[in-house]
Amino acid sequence: MTATVENLVTSGTFSLDGGTWDVDNNVWIIGNDTEVFVIDPAHDPQAIADAVGSRTVKAVLLTHGHDDHIRHARDFANLVNAPVYLNPDDQILWEAVFPDTEPDAQITDGDVFEIAGTELVALHTPGHSPGSTCFYAESLDTLFSGDTLFNGGPGATGRSYSDFDTIIESIRKRLLTLPNDTVVLTGHGEATTIGGEKPHLADWIARGH
Repeated sequence: MTATVENLVTSGTFSLDGGTWDVDNNVWIIGNDTEVFVIDPAHDPQAIADAVGSRTVKAVLLTHGHDDHIRHARDFANLVNAPVYLNPDDQILWEAVFPDTEPDAQITDGDVFEIAGTELVALHTPGHSPGSTCFYAESLDTLFSGDTLFNGGPGATGRSYSDFDTIIESIRKRLLTLPNDTVVLTGHGEATTIGGEKPHLADWIARGH
């Protein structure tokens, strides 16, 4: 049985560089009737745990270390007794929320996470943050893009630890090389496809964001 994907939208805040903004986050649950991965369990641990129900959470997979994505990850992980994974290049962002601690495990480029006969391959895509990571499920024709690629362009790069040229190279080399019909499930907002975004790369470069 192929894994299925569920979406839960949660609401809260994002804080960085002295500012705080209201945000809605996409939480992604991937798996079957018995076990799942949860990507970016933002804002509302109990609601996400309720959505998981009695299923085993094999791991919490974090796409990056911004506080709207990680601030409640530890509480959620404790509710469901699961390890938290993050790319170590975002350790500085992790420690801004959880000082002098580390996630339970690291994500490195090329790591494969298997669930319900489906493989999620970690693609390191720095730019929005140093450790930003997408997860590609080829058998589902699906990319979980975090805040690297959105419907309409790249993730924001105007704050600390981000870089526009870097995110453009990540998107160009790691994401736009995927099949055009790959569905892009984002960290915020509506889904898109690789084919829908690819023609606009030059426009993004020209506008600078």
